[in-house]
Amino acid sequence: MKDFGAAFRVLLIFLFLLPSFARADEYRVGEGDLLRITVYEHPDLETEARVSGDGVITFSLIGMVRVEGLSASEVEKLVVRLLEDGYIKNAQVTVFIKEYRSKRVTVVGEFVKPGIVELPGARTLLEAISSAGGITPNAGDMLYIQRKIFGGGAEEKDVTVTVDLKKLLEEGDVTANVAVQDGDSIYVPRAAFVYVSGEVKSPNAYKITKGLTVLKAITLAGGFTEMAWKGRTKIIRKGKDGREATVPANMDDLVMPDDVILVPESIF
Repeated sequence: MKDFGAAFRVLLIFLFLLPSFARADEYRVGEGDLLRITVYEHPDLETEARVSGDGVITFSLIGMVRVEGLSASEVEKLVVRLLEDGYIKNAQVTVFIKEYRSKRVTVVGEFVKPGIVELPGARTLLEAISSAGGITPNAGDMLYIQRKIFGGGAEEKDVTVTVDLKKLLEEGDVTANVAVQDGDSIYVPRAAFVYVSGEVKSPNAYKITKGLTVLKAITLAGGFTEMAWKGRTKIIRKGKDGREATVPANMDDLVMPDDVILVPESIF
């Protein structure tokens, strides 16, 4: 766990020393953002427009334009299309986000400080995790972001973004450090645990990782003691009906959530 914390701190330092890993065009425009719009060879059309509560801006010639939920590049394409519809041929438009509004995201599950987190500007997942005080030692391996995607019109849909926490926090995979959007709900579930007891050196509960076998779980518990009856190792497991059953343990068997591995004492 010390290695996990150290890796996390290194990643946070790396994050703040370098520019954001998120591409600018991943940021989705929303209420309060200030956009600077320029049209090549038409300086009279240069505009600074703040996005209203309805998600629209007002632009010369074309009037009100709904931009909420669009990236800057998508706003450019939309303005080009509207300008070319009877106003300017071959319009070349540039959209720059001059001021970002603060994002509000919800963090739930295995965060040190779950709740509402405010993030100014275009921010990333690591910054959201840092603002929530980090992730608890009981966290699972995956993180889920629930968000709404707008199509520039009235339609919207819910999507789920899945992030591998091991890749993000331990391996430093920058592609896992996705951009955070306003209104995101970020959830880290609690990890599943296996309980190792009896004649092992460190009886305790251990986090289940992918491919964890009975033997690997016993190794996490420090291995067998000299008094262990290895061949009589058992698993106490709950069935779907909630009832417990005791079965012999094969060392190559994969463990399941809430399994109890019991290593009895040898009679010899």
